[in-house]
Amino acid sequence: MAITDTTEHSVPADNGEVSLLIARQVEPGYEEAFESWARGILETAARFPDHLGYGLFRPAAEGAPWFLVHRFRDQKALARWQESPERAEWFANCEGHHHTEIARRELQGMETWFAKPGTTRPAPPRWKMAISSGLAIFPISLLGNAVLGPYLVNLNFVLRTAAFAAVFSTLMTYVAMPAVSRLLRPWLTRG
Repeated sequence: MAITDTTEHSVPADNGEVSLLIARQVEPGYEEAFESWARGILETAARFPDHLGYGLFRPAAEGAPWFLVHRFRDQKALARWQESPERAEWFANCEGHHHTEIARRELQGMETWFAKPGTTRPAPPRWKMAISSGLAIFPISLLGNAVLGPYLVNLNFVLRTAAFAAVFSTLMTYVAMPAVSRLLRPWLTRG
């Protein structure tokens, strides 16, 4: 299912998905033409197999870039879109819109949890991501086992594991990793 609104959505970690973040600078006075073009190209990409969603983010301040985000199931799906005649046609027909790509970044796996929207700074080293993830997983595991464990103890092993995985991954994506990433950002972004 495609994400069709312009709000920010978290991306699950390390499951092979690829998020493509593109920054485009739009000349003043051409914002409406650009937005129409951007929505068109995003909606065209959304019809491709294994496209998982998209977003269009207006500039945070006057003169700042616009951001387009595509999510694909894997690198092959992204390559199919980037090499497609449909995409080429959109770029062949964007004359007069007065916009230029100023940055492009592919995010994969856990990098999506640690990337600050609107930046092109590389993700932190994997060892820092592993420590941060561990700090998020530990309290969720403790709390989950303490709260859910007694209720799920008689459940089939596979169903019990599936229930824990669903709860843990949801809490990791929407609660723990955003909080840990914010708290540890100075350490994570230090060279």
